[in-house]
Amino acid sequence: MIVHQLRFKFREGVTEQELESALAVLRRTAAVDSVEFAVVGQHLGDPAEGLTHAYCVGLADLDAVRRYMDDPVHLAGDPELIPYLDTLVIGPDTSDDPDPELGAKLGALHEDKLARYPEWAALMASIPQVRIA
Repeated sequence: MIVHQLRFKFREGVTEQELESALAVLRRTAAVDSVEFAVVGQHLGDPAEGLTHAYCVGLADLDAVRRYMDDPVHLAGDPELIPYLDTLVIGPDTSDDPDPELGAKLGALHEDKLARYPEWAALMASIPQVRIA
């Protein structure tokens, strides 16, 4: 199992309606077939980080991660969500897979997606603050 986590903060001026719409997009993405379990909601970490919300999905293996990344629902949802994000922290991901190369393999999948979807890469670059934990 690979557990993928995002923590984030919305941009100043995002309305309650926009916030709820963005969270609905995340819930829709979390319901795709490749996802085993998911949580979408408030971030319970250190308030000093400034992060307000979190998204976590469980994916069975690398094949499930690939399917998740390329799922049409996921691809369609990002343009509806990303414009509202001020800060995005990706990870840390967790896994019970003992493969010592798993982190590198996940990174390679991410880099491959950036290369295959240049519009997605540009969208990700529009987030003011992105960090991989």
